[in-house]
Order: sequence, then C-alpha cells, then structure tokens
Amino acid sequence: MFKPFLISGVILSGLFTSCSLEPTVSLDKSKEQQNDTLTITILQTADIHGQLSPHMELFWENDSIIFRERGGLAHIKTLFDQERKKNPGRTFVVDGGDFIQGSGYATLSEGSIFPDLVRMMNFDLLIPGNWEVVYGKEKMLDVLNAYNTPVIAQNMFHEADGENLFPSYYIKEIEGIRLGFIGINDPDVPVRQNPSFSKGMEFAPIDEKTHALIQKVKYEEKADLVFLVTHLGIFKQVELANNELAKDVDYILGNDTHERVRELIEGKYAKVTEPGAFGSFVGKLDLHFVNGKLVGDTYELMDVDPEIYPADTELAALIEKAKAPYKENLETVIGYTNVPLYRYLTVENPLDNLITDAARWKTGADISVSNGFRFGNPIVPKDGKPAPITRLNLWNLLPVNERVKTGKATGKQIREWLEKEMHNAFAQNPTERFGGWLVRFSGMEVNFISTNPKGERIQRITVNGKPLEDDNYYTVSACERPGDAEDNLCRMPNLKDIEYKEYTIHEVIEEYLQKHSPVSPKLDKRAYAEDLGPNSFSTVPGTDYEFH
Repeated sequence: MFKPFLISGVILSGLFTSCSLEPTVSLDKSKEQQNDTLTITILQTADIHGQLSPHMELFWENDSIIFRERGGLAHIKTLFDQERKKNPGRTFVVDGGDFIQGSGYATLSEGSIFPDLVRMMNFDLLIPGNWEVVYGKEKMLDVLNAYNTPVIAQNMFHEADGENLFPSYYIKEIEGIRLGFIGINDPDVPVRQNPSFSKGMEFAPIDEKTHALIQKVKYEEKADLVFLVTHLGIFKQVELANNELAKDVDYILGNDTHERVRELIEGKYAKVTEPGAFGSFVGKLDLHFVNGKLVGDTYELMDVDPEIYPADTELAALIEKAKAPYKENLETVIGYTNVPLYRYLTVENPLDNLITDAARWKTGADISVSNGFRFGNPIVPKDGKPAPITRLNLWNLLPVNERVKTGKATGKQIREWLEKEMHNAFAQNPTERFGGWLVRFSGMEVNFISTNPKGERIQRITVNGKPLEDDNYYTVSACERPGDAEDNLCRMPNLKDIEYKEYTIHEVIEEYLQKHSPVSPKLDKRAYAEDLGPNSFSTVPGTDYEFH
C-alpha cells in the first residue's frame, strides 16, 4: 500500500525526492543494439494556448534575457512530418492540453477554428487542459470531439450522471510494443479557472482509482510502457513521479506550467517531461527496445524555429482562412511600447506592471491586482523603434476579458492573503503549490523571503509609500470571476463595499495606452525577494531544473 501525501485535498502517497532507484540506462552504440534496436519516437506539444503563428519567445541565456522568433502551427506540422519520415510508423504525437484558449482568434471563435487545424496536424492523442473548459462544457465537447482524434481524461465527468467526459486511457501497439496512455487533468480546474466555466462537470483527484487504472493498463491491457499524460504542473508531476502510486508508470508526459524540461527529470518511479508552451517547442522522447525490452531512452527539447522548419503551405492557407473573420479587429494597433513586454518571471514582470498600473489609474484604487495568468508572448521593439501593441497582443496577455471589480480590505486581510499567495507559489512541498507564479500588483511594495516557512515570508509591506496598517481599510481592484462569491476578489475573501465597474480590463488598457503610449514599464521591485533576485524563473524543489 502506498504511503499518504496530499494532492487536491486527497490522501495519496510517496515522498518527494529526485533520486531514481533504477534509472534507465542510456543507449550505447554496441553492434548488437545498432543491428537489433527498435526505436519508438514520442513527440509532445503542450499549452499551445491558441497561438497560430510564429511569435517572439523569451530565452534566459548567460544571465541575460534574449528574444527569438519561434512557433506557429504550420511550422510545427513541418517538424512533425520530418520526424515521421525519420522514423516511419514508429512516431507517436501527443498534445497535453490548453490548446483552444489563449489568443484572440481562439476566444472570438470560441475554439471552433481548431478542429480543422488539429486534424491536419495529424496528432495521435490529446488531453484537455485546465483552460479547455473556458467556453463551457458543451462547446468544449463539440470542439474536442470534432478533432476525430482520441482525447483522453481519466478524471473528468458529467456532473449529472458521473459518466466520463472522455475515455480514461488509450493503447497504441507499435511492432509488438504496447504503449498505454492515461490522461489526467488538474483536479483544481473549478478553482483555478472561473467556477462558471466548469458548470456541469466534475473533476476527481488523483487517488486509489487512479492507481487501480494504472494497474489495469499495466497488467490487464499488458502495456509494455505506461505513460501518464498529465496537466498538473511541473511541481506536482515531479512529486507524482516519486509517489508509490506511480510505481507501475514509466513516463509522465507533463504539461501546464510552461516549463522547458531539456533533460528528463528522474523520479523514484517515473521520468518527467514538460515541453514549454505556445508551440515554441516540441519534446522528443526516443525509446530504444531490444527484443521487446526497453534498453534506453534519449530526450531533447526541439525549438520550432521557422527558419529551420518552413511552414506547411496547406496548413498555412487553412490558418489564414480561419483568421480572416477576426483579423481586421485583432490586428488593430492600440498602443506602443519602448521596452520589451513579457511575463515569464515568477515574481514581477513589466507586462503585469503595465496592466496593474493601468487598472489603478482608471479605478483610483489603493492597490490593483492581476492574477498573473500565464506567460504570454513577448512584445519586443526592433531597430530602436517602439513596438506596436495590437488587440491580438492584448488577448494573448489577458485571454479572459472580465469587468473590473473593486472592494475594501483591511491591511490584516491583505497581509494574510499575500502570505497565502506566496505559499501557493513557493511552497517547498510541491503538492501545496498552486500555479507557480506570485500574484501581481500596483500601489503596493512587498519584500519577502521565498524560502521562509508558511506565513513567515513577508518582511515589509508599504501601500502608496506608507507602511501597511492592519486596521486600515484599503481599496483593491481586480477582475471579477463569474461563479466566485461576491465578496471575493482574486482569491481574497470577505471584502466590503463591492463595486462592479461598467468597463472591462481590456477597455481599461486600451484607454491607458491611448493616453500614455509609448509606455516603458520596468521592474521596480514592487515585489522583491532577496533570495530570488530580479530575474527569478521557476524552481522545482528537489531537482536541478533550470528554465532557459
């Protein structure tokens, strides 16, 4: 029986460690293996977030931020086709979710442009992510079922009758090797996303039923290798790899937190991948078999460089057709920036400083808050000229356009909320992490130590230059989340004097940019941890993983 640990409030098993009992031996080039090795290739994309075309991507290299153009579905298809030609009949392509949300084209079409594109890309298997629910249950089912490609999820159910929304697993046999894939979405979807998005759906935790399904795939279906295709985030995926629940699992094809795993992370029982985001990268896992037994693996994270992988012309034409009804609106320039706008750091980012400054400017609130959302594509000036900001950029960076909401909270409430948000981002126990990035804000400065115990991270808080006072009331603005309690604001409960503004966050930013362009937001230490420094990317406790 496995030992307890906690995911989504359910007791599970295992200890968090990065060691491996029996790491897979790297394949050498012995004569026997050269002659008799069967290689199966698994290609993995994740968190494409509706990005149809090449875009700027941020890299951390030699202690500096640099930008390169990457991605584009038509370029990914070229990469897929080339890899399939290298290993015909032995290449299997998986996507790990969050495909149909995250861009203006995705949102304005409610994901309906994607089935044609997915079918042409020739995926073999997909799972839903935490954002697939954004347009509601029926729309999600319409879009994903129209892929005409297997979609699996072990823990998503119809609320009315408890039946699975999708099959729980999929078996693929390649030249006598049986590969078993189990899909797992984040149990916390109804909390992470607006609760209204997942109406009519239920999400089960990772528990004994998951363990039983793993054993069924391994022993009843006689899978030679078992893969968990998970949308849980890197922290919980690594924890799961060290959990006795996964003792019959070989690989966790992880997704969700947009991490760029360039070497397999070895857990006690399974190895973990995560292939970046926005279609900028494709993970390539080569599995080497001799006489039906796995003897080694190799892994690389491949850049989708448009210069190396020219666009597939047929898919490129289909993408342009899909864009046509929305293009004029989305390509409209709404402002300019003198500096790169990005959202890749765990604590403070220029893009979020722009968003929260705009909200505070419009509302007059003492503190304006942004959830942080996800990374988003950088907007980068070229040749010393300001870079245009379009509505398409705005949708990339704020993929849900909600009304602005304000309320009043005491300094004590704000301090306790911030401590909780910091624990969500920096807990040393990965099962206690929630997302992985700190909430963003304007009007407040916070110094903290990320590695301190829960509830003891904050060292200093000022609001508008003055120390936060526990008994004072402060006005806070954020975006509403349909389905939340009225007195809740960005996961802060029990606010007073709630007001729903007539304007949305997109309208606020467009108005702000009209009056202030070109903008030049910078990192100004409004949130700063001495132990992390100004350029803090994700950390994964117990591993040597680095984002770059």
